[in-house]
Amino acid sequence: MYISIILRRFVGLSPHLLVMVDIETFRKLALSFPGTHEEPHFDHPSFRVRKKIFATYWTKENKAMLRLSSVDQSVFCGYDKSVFYPVNGAWGKQGATFVELAIVNEDIFVDALTTAYHFVNDKK
Repeated sequence: MYISIILRRFVGLSPHLLVMVDIETFRKLALSFPGTHEEPHFDHPSFRVRKKIFATYWTKENKAMLRLSSVDQSVFCGYDKSVFYPVNGAWGKQGATFVELAIVNEDIFVDALTTAYHFVNDKK
């Protein structure tokens, strides 16, 4: 659903045009979605909707983990593998995707976060 929007907006756009996404920006964006709340997940802040995680913040590494479909993961990773890449192991094969917040373009991060939110929230 969101893939055509992403491709139209970001084909040919440099991934490093805007400033990094910090934790406060990440938190503000994640909590802007209806029904979202923050709670700890091990040592990481997590953002949930309907009791399911759609994003976590990895403080020490300054990266996010987004829960995407496999198709959405391939689209975002195809954009720039230094910015978006699968989590190692089984979680990554199921769409769990790391995002390097120090170098991600904020606009595409918003699209990726929105995609993760809808992937989790729209499931039945």
